[in-house]
Amino acid sequence: MDLRNINNVTEFILLGLSQNQKVQKICFVLFSFFYIIIVVGNMLIVITIISSCRLTSPMYFFLSYLSFVDICYSSVTAPKMIVDLLTEKKTISFVGCIAQLFGVHFFGCTEIFILTVMAYDRYIAICKPLHYTTIMTRHRCGQMVVASWLGGFMHSIIQTVLTTQLPFCGPNKINHYFCDVHPLLQLACTDTYVVGIIVVANSGMIALGSFFLLVVSYIVILVSLRSRSSEGRLKALSTCGSHITVVVLFFGPCTFTYIRPSSNLSEDKSVAVFYTIITPMLNPLIYTLRNEEVKSAMRKLWSRKVGDTKGDI
Repeated sequence: MDLRNINNVTEFILLGLSQNQKVQKICFVLFSFFYIIIVVGNMLIVITIISSCRLTSPMYFFLSYLSFVDICYSSVTAPKMIVDLLTEKKTISFVGCIAQLFGVHFFGCTEIFILTVMAYDRYIAICKPLHYTTIMTRHRCGQMVVASWLGGFMHSIIQTVLTTQLPFCGPNKINHYFCDVHPLLQLACTDTYVVGIIVVANSGMIALGSFFLLVVSYIVILVSLRSRSSEGRLKALSTCGSHITVVVLFFGPCTFTYIRPSSNLSEDKSVAVFYTIITPMLNPLIYTLRNEEVKSAMRKLWSRKVGDTKGDI
């Protein structure tokens, strides 16, 4: 069925982050810089892990997928937002809006599940070190990644189907910089109370439930570290520190947005910047600055590329 046949709206107008021209120009420069860092930084991590013969543990296997998802997740919203900052009329077609909504929830939910799987990996590595290699086999790690992608797909399909069933018969201005469920619910020409509850249950409970599992896993890890030597505790905490930082930066704003019915879209879109732009940008810095193995592998990759370039010359 053609989506446009079930309503009178063929396109939406995105109001963006600000209506002020000067603020928009500043945001254009700032977010263009942020997006370049996101793509280059995360791509560098993916290439480094694939190229290195030392970064073969499950932790780095999951990290490579997390970096890839970060690139995809930001690419769903950032390029459109950056272009719109320099255009007077910020429009998006109905089909394009639904596709963007699907992408945001698909990659966002996949990232939530991958972060949860990474926490499980750290739990097994620290609390059951003797069984680590038998539990976290490459085959099982692959299954976990596939399950994360499938979970994200199922979540996004539900959100998308719920939204496309709503009638849109007039208002088409979205007070956001990308298409999301909450702003679209406010434009629907029908009572969206039930749909809103389902959306909160679907999005909010996934974020909150995963965050709860992460908190429990790290409490168990911290308790188990009491019996370790001070050197062992420091090494384990250093390994988990990067992941905990990313979890807080991503889950905090995400849970705030989706655990409740939206009432303040201006507040929501400001918070959305953190989980769609800031966290994917900081992930490469957090994981590389605190990890000597990744930094060493990057230096070797860079020196090898420089050596190959000089050889060609």
